Amino acid sequence: MCHSDDSRPPAPPVVGEVASHGPLELTAADGNRFMAYRADPASPNGRSIVLLPDVRGLHPFYRDLAIRFAEAGFPTVAIDYFGRTAGLGERPSDFDFMSHVRRLTSDNVRADAVAATALLSGPVFTVGFCMGGGQSLRQAIEGNGLAGGIGFYPVLRVIDDVPDTPGSPVLLLRAGADTATTPEAYDAFTAALDRVGTPHETHIYEGAPHSFFDRAYAEWAEACQDAWHRILTFTKHHT
Repeated sequence: MCHSDDSRPPAPPVVGEVASHGPLELTAADGNRFMAYRADPASPNGRSIVLLPDVRGLHPFYRDLAIRFAEAGFPTVAIDYFGRTAGLGERPSDFDFMSHVRRLTSDNVRADAVAATALLSGPVFTVGFCMGGGQSLRQAIEGNGLAGGIGFYPVLRVIDDVPDTPGSPVLLLRAGADTATTPEAYDAFTAALDRVGTPHETHIYEGAPHSFFDRAYAEWAEACQDAWHRILTFTKHHT
């Protein structure tokens, strides 16, 4: 698990008005019905976001983060992973998410992310965390109509292979003290991206723990703001 139940996302550097936000239900091409949460800015910046959560799915942290992205000007849809195995509706605090993670496939994530992407206009980027960080990178390097993908402390083992053709650009925001993915695995991944010509950027926050992107971590407030600036720069550059 990445963020605790008390975790809340840090605010973006510039906070604008949010026009609307709330839950919705989406249907993927394979017929899967799943929960999502949408937030729309009053003044869109021309780029959109699909949020891919950590292993818990559509946790309150990611609903709040969708609003934060809308404050930064991004129309945003955060998705749940477990419609196929857990259905719709609220889940108890002791929800056994790992039993559902074990049944989740990257094809499932792709189908659901595509359904969310279809709601949005303009260049669409995925942003993911932990397992969702790896899935965000995977969706982008496969193409999937995305302008790019961003992964916070991504778990790379969800990526079976790097495609033989160039994909959309990716940004890796790594936690220096993270042990979920080894430095060697990161090096192998970025070397594979170089071989096929997929643009990529990496920034390492030295000493930062897995899940540092949390306003409860006062000592990592500067890293959180830097991550926000890198997201804004990356998405603008690749628009």
